[in-house]
Amino acid sequence: MKRTLFLNPPSYEDFDGGAGSRYQATREVWSFWYPTWLCYPAALIPDSRVLDAPPLGLGVPETVAIAREYEMVVLHTSTPSFRLDAQTAASIKAARPDVTIVFVGGHPTAEPERSLREAPAADVVVRKEFDHAVVDLAAGRPIAEIAGVSYRDGARVVHNPDVVPLHSAALDALPFVTDVYARDLDYKRYNSPYCHYPYVSLYTGRGCPAHCTFCLWPQVTTGHSYRTRSPENVYEEVRRMPRLFPEMREVFFDDDTFTADPARARAIAERIGPLGITWSTNSRANVDCETLKVLKDNGLRLFVIGYESGNESILRNIKKGVGIERARRFTRDCHDLGILIHGTFILGLPGETRETIAETMRFAREMNPSTIQVSLASPYPGTHFYDWVREHGYLAVDQMVDTSGYQKCAVSYPSLSGEEIYDAVERFYRSYYFRPTYIVASVRKMMRDPRERRRMLSEGRDFLRTMWKRRRAATAGPTPTPVAPSTATPAA
Repeated sequence: MKRTLFLNPPSYEDFDGGAGSRYQATREVWSFWYPTWLCYPAALIPDSRVLDAPPLGLGVPETVAIAREYEMVVLHTSTPSFRLDAQTAASIKAARPDVTIVFVGGHPTAEPERSLREAPAADVVVRKEFDHAVVDLAAGRPIAEIAGVSYRDGARVVHNPDVVPLHSAALDALPFVTDVYARDLDYKRYNSPYCHYPYVSLYTGRGCPAHCTFCLWPQVTTGHSYRTRSPENVYEEVRRMPRLFPEMREVFFDDDTFTADPARARAIAERIGPLGITWSTNSRANVDCETLKVLKDNGLRLFVIGYESGNESILRNIKKGVGIERARRFTRDCHDLGILIHGTFILGLPGETRETIAETMRFAREMNPSTIQVSLASPYPGTHFYDWVREHGYLAVDQMVDTSGYQKCAVSYPSLSGEEIYDAVERFYRSYYFRPTYIVASVRKMMRDPRERRRMLSEGRDFLRTMWKRRRAATAGPTPTPVAPSTATPAA
């Protein structure tokens, strides 16, 4: 086995681009997701190490000094961070020319040939799920025999057939990812604004049956079949976590849609409920009330819900599969049961207008989740949304983040400019968080819990500082030049 380093590379300051982050960007508040995708194969290679540079505050020189001690570096990259990651790879290769550098992640999966061309220091791209392919590379198996890899052969790039996705029994056979966390990571350096700190996240399954046109992972890496670990296997991992992370206050199940199989979700909840562990997870706004009761009675604290928009036409355009009325009923059930919600919304999706933005702001206030996240529509390569904006000439810029790592508006429409969409994010946040009713509820919460008071005050300062930075960036930056429409026919 080659001595292997699994690297989440340094990037912009406070950039949350770990192999697990859905929107790679610098956050409004302190936030780092676990590099879960890197940790699974790291558990399969003896003497390997996971180096998560951003939470450690490591720069390129410190990272290169560590990486040069390894024979193979598996580097996770993303569309927003790719240019910087290619430079980091070049620095590693310059320090140790014989190192094998492997790129993994959504961006090289969607554009393997372009990735190899624009990152000449990368020797190999592993597409989609890369657990066993990188093990084969480390073991020295002939590259032509390894599924899922793309590599140079002289002047041409060879794309081996795709890897077969791991089925449920194979997922159960993988080592527990939390063992690698305990070995290589400091769990107190990770934070999610809607989770109790410190939290620990893991997957209980891969893939998502939904077909949202903007969502990266199911379309590009994991597919639309929800492949799951058994409830018994999940229980065994969760049972051991308080010993590994003694100050852990919450477990987050980071599946795209943990509740896609309600019977299995109930089975997991009923097994871990007696452990007395608080947990939260991602869901769609379509779970039946009886399932909600079972989950709540067995430790569920919070759902992350992608409402996306308050406009029915936009929800149809993006194939959300959950309408406004169903979301209302679900949210009402959660409020009645005491299940908290972190609601996520996206501005700039197909069909967006000034009127639909205002409609979504009203809808968010009506749903009244505990916290919200407002993102700019980001057309990631490999998604139907990316094909659509390219086909119509709506892709305004080719870079999703600014020089500080904050999201830029990458789309611009004839009747709604990118600048208007960008400005609406701050207006959305202010319309939600600066309501008198929300402020009063927040003050009461801070009075009840000193830890929450410290956290909420800190996050409030971070939020205001970020909004100021966004305004400054908007006034300083040039007007985006639209990218020419693609001549290729988008995927169906």
